[in-house]
Amino acid sequence: MESFNLEETLEKYLPEVELKKAKAHLYGTGWRERQPFVTDFGLKIKLCSLIATAREESSNLRRIVQVGLIQHSIVLPTDKPVIEQRNAIYNKIEKYIQSAGSNNVNILCLQEAWPMPFAFCTREKFPWVEFAEDALTGPSTVLLSKLAKMYNMVIISPILERDSTHGDTLWNTCVIIDTDGQVLGKHRKNHIPRVGDFNESTYYMEGDTGHPVFETKFGKIAVNICYGRHHPMNWAMFGINGAEIVFNPSATVGALSEPLWPIEARCAAIANSYFTCAINRVGTEIFPNEFTSGNGEPAHKDFGHFYGSSYVTAPDGTRTPSLSRDKDELLIVEMDLNACRQTKDHWGFRMTQRLNLYAESLTKAIDPDFKPQIVRKK
Repeated sequence: MESFNLEETLEKYLPEVELKKAKAHLYGTGWRERQPFVTDFGLKIKLCSLIATAREESSNLRRIVQVGLIQHSIVLPTDKPVIEQRNAIYNKIEKYIQSAGSNNVNILCLQEAWPMPFAFCTREKFPWVEFAEDALTGPSTVLLSKLAKMYNMVIISPILERDSTHGDTLWNTCVIIDTDGQVLGKHRKNHIPRVGDFNESTYYMEGDTGHPVFETKFGKIAVNICYGRHHPMNWAMFGINGAEIVFNPSATVGALSEPLWPIEARCAAIANSYFTCAINRVGTEIFPNEFTSGNGEPAHKDFGHFYGSSYVTAPDGTRTPSLSRDKDELLIVEMDLNACRQTKDHWGFRMTQRLNLYAESLTKAIDPDFKPQIVRKK
């Protein structure tokens, strides 16, 4: 299953007419695919358009934005020195970002904890906390700030943050780097998993930054980090705060979450009338020491296969095909942000929502003496 590719399987077994219908059924009809290509250093770049999900208007110019998503594997074995592991990833990703810049990407998002192996679930503090860095001055921010300025690009950089001004606390954080190379702001992961191997609260707890939306020259963006995608209200709050694109940088494995993966970000785009971008890493990361989880499985040295499959969804539910399940790839998607407003006009979800009713019910639900609103036969 690790190298299974749905697109290739469909193309192998379905005649052209049936293939076209199958793709329309799976992804909608508002997407267009351009010819993919491979760089001279082996990175496959897939190009899609979701512009057709927005109507051209006589009174408003199109708001075309090119978004890039990078999924990748680690480079060196996890028993190598931290500085060597990190620098090897930097060298690879710098080339990938240069490719994105050369193809006119406006907003680029990397996967969760991109400069390191996803070591959190080992529950070992050392050496993994060596990867932690300051959000403003850390080496990842320094590297990406240079590239953001060079390519006039907004870059979303998910890192393990060390907050040295507040007791050296650690956070799972996304740093938003603007086109001038300056840090526009940051968002810390709102929801921390406690399921199977994914017990990340050994390192960091729930974030304290709320649901910020970052206004950039290309549009209003937000970041729903990994496990937050399982919480509909988390998605909703970014929409309430005005997001037009919500990125979901993740690290998740096939045995745990793959049945949910194609659904959650797509449902969020529909429910909240914005674009969603789901990014996952690829590969199997093997650690020096065995670890156990709360599911009764024998001790093991890896979490399983990170299955990639990154994709983008438009507000009307049209989505792109996924990237590979096992290879480093770059997805570039052009979109018209007018689709957000047009979808709100069409479906009226924002107009018909009942925030006052929800707020009243939620206020009651957090009361220790809460009684659910259940009607029973007397």
